[in-house]
Amino acid sequence: MKTPIYLDNSATTPLDPQVVAAMLPWLTEQFGNPASSTHAFGHAASRAVEAARADVARLVNAEARDVAWTSGATESNNLAIKGAALAAQKRGKHLITVQTEHKAVLDTMQWLEKQGFSVTYLAPQKNGLVDIETFRAALRPDTILASVMLVNNEIGVIQDIAALGAVCRGNDTLFHVDAAQATGKVAIDLAQLPVDLMSLTAHKTYGPKGIGALYVRRAPQVRIESQMHGGGHERGLRSGTLATHQIVGMGAAFRIAGELMADEVPKLRALRDQLWDQLKDLPGVLLNGDFEQRIANNLNISLDIPNCDSLVTTLSDIAVSSTSACSTGGVSHVLQALGSDAAMAGNSIRMTVGRFNTAEEIDWAADYLRSKIEDCRAGRLRVA
Repeated sequence: MKTPIYLDNSATTPLDPQVVAAMLPWLTEQFGNPASSTHAFGHAASRAVEAARADVARLVNAEARDVAWTSGATESNNLAIKGAALAAQKRGKHLITVQTEHKAVLDTMQWLEKQGFSVTYLAPQKNGLVDIETFRAALRPDTILASVMLVNNEIGVIQDIAALGAVCRGNDTLFHVDAAQATGKVAIDLAQLPVDLMSLTAHKTYGPKGIGALYVRRAPQVRIESQMHGGGHERGLRSGTLATHQIVGMGAAFRIAGELMADEVPKLRALRDQLWDQLKDLPGVLLNGDFEQRIANNLNISLDIPNCDSLVTTLSDIAVSSTSACSTGGVSHVLQALGSDAAMAGNSIRMTVGRFNTAEEIDWAADYLRSKIEDCRAGRLRVA
């Protein structure tokens, strides 16, 4: 078995070979600037950008004109939250989010607090899900924006976005959703969901890094203040020369995800369950987050085992993680919000299977991890 085996698909996914093939021409002979309107090179690039925009919109059942390109979900989150808050601050300055959100949301909210906004950080239930009545009770007449991620990047739980969005609509509150981890794994229908802003990225869905998008509802129109100036690209929402090759890659990745999703999600669930079935009987292994209301490929466990602190650092033959790849801290704020103490939160392992994993790899990884855990318990493997 070739190692290391990659089981960290929530951090990033490998590029699908079809995505690479779609991108290559736009790195060589098709190098025009899509904003160049006076010659064929620019026209070709512009058509490619718009075709990709349509592919991205199709996966989430949105209008293509409602999709604006960004550099990734972090920028999309910043643009959505800052932009909407600053545009609507005359109506109120109260915001709501959840303690288990991605740092790109939490840090943005903290920045807005320094600008005079107030933020309510809701604690999730023990299973990681937001209680609808708790969310409803947090809304105030001056609440202008709420932000809740569709799929948690660490524990993979799926929030009830339809219900939360409906509560927001009843309070005339804008609703932003970080869907970076959801595309290709959860059906998204923005024609039906009460969502005003949605952040998307390519590299969690077998596309390139450095490209993302922000859905901004236009009916009824959502107003946001741009955060990057200089040229008025993307309807004035986000200035900057468009990276045609990356945009084409994101479009291809989202198109392929839409084509494969019906077959791929059950395959991922089978691989994830195969892994869990071989680990769940081990003493001291605890599942983090609701198991049913969860994306198909995510497994997050904590180890309540003596001598096993930071076991993840010794797992050289499988690629896994203990926290979000975007977190600079050593202990998961998500697990601590669920009630885990620092020791348990620091001794967690997130495993996320992907499109290119095999059943043979899962069996090998499970045996490898079991042996490491058993070595810890027996005192044969001590890690600090």
